[in-house]
Amino acid sequence: MAYDTERAAAVDAVRKACRLGQAVQERFVAGTELAKGDKSPVTVADYGAQAIVSTLLHGAFPTDPLVGEEDAAALRDPANATLKDNVIRSVRAVLPDLGESDVLGAIDRGVHTGGPKGRFWALDPVDGTKGFLRMEQYAVALALIEDGEVVLGVLGCPNLPHRMEDGEGSGRGCLFVGARDEGASWRPLADGPSRAAFVDRRSDPAAARLTESVESGHTAQDESAVVARMLGIERPPIRMDSQCKYAAVARGDASIYLRLPTRKDYVERIWDHAAGWRIVTEAGGKVTDVHGKPLDFGRGRGLDANQGVVVTNGALHDRVLDSVKRVLGG
Repeated sequence: MAYDTERAAAVDAVRKACRLGQAVQERFVAGTELAKGDKSPVTVADYGAQAIVSTLLHGAFPTDPLVGEEDAAALRDPANATLKDNVIRSVRAVLPDLGESDVLGAIDRGVHTGGPKGRFWALDPVDGTKGFLRMEQYAVALALIEDGEVVLGVLGCPNLPHRMEDGEGSGRGCLFVGARDEGASWRPLADGPSRAAFVDRRSDPAAARLTESVESGHTAQDESAVVARMLGIERPPIRMDSQCKYAAVARGDASIYLRLPTRKDYVERIWDHAAGWRIVTEAGGKVTDVHGKPLDFGRGRGLDANQGVVVTNGALHDRVLDSVKRVLGG
């Protein structure tokens, strides 16, 4: 298959980044009382996961640039020596041969600006900051983009149940992969057989399940509720952080994911959607912005040509989009 080498490298990198995230949660979050506003654990995970993914991708594809969220400037500040030490210790627990300069240099490789030409990777090292801190849903999201098109997406979801309806009793930790024209699949994050991922086939919107962000600052929840009522959806939405929502639609756990804009000037970032876009698309679903326009991943680090995101199983897309437009006045 066209992207076998890239897929293998990306899966390995995401799984190892997830291992770091799980270790950071166990060390700094589980069983502790974090002070209000203390995001230091997720900061360690952000930097550490980016260092791991960057290192492994650079080793496999040394000429491929990386669009990442972080650079290492803050870690070089003597005032952040403890943070830097925690990052390096966490990375070395997964990649023990790396020294301080290796870790900082790997983080700094994430400064690529993206754009419509060439090939690059886009990474969200910890997608879902508050979900991470709540020990709930977060994801490591990695995508390969060629000439503005996402051709490969990998999502590591360490806390996502294997079967949503059964909760954690079914096991937790999932890895999703989608490659252009090759379909989508998922498997347990730790190990296990790969299974095809398909969106559900619901065509009656009243029978659909909607998912959206936990945080009202990420999506206009009041307007989403109006959309749901217009569609006849009575069940409450599945609220969770991160691109795990894309995974839920891709696997048929939900039929609709709405990310309605909270303000007109907000620009989504490519790393928040690229991996999920490819996975849902390969699973048979559809993704547009709230105006029905395809997401444009060739504009740079942001989705500057788009506003909001509407994700569905495909069969429901036109009806959902019509309701969204009516609610938003578009």
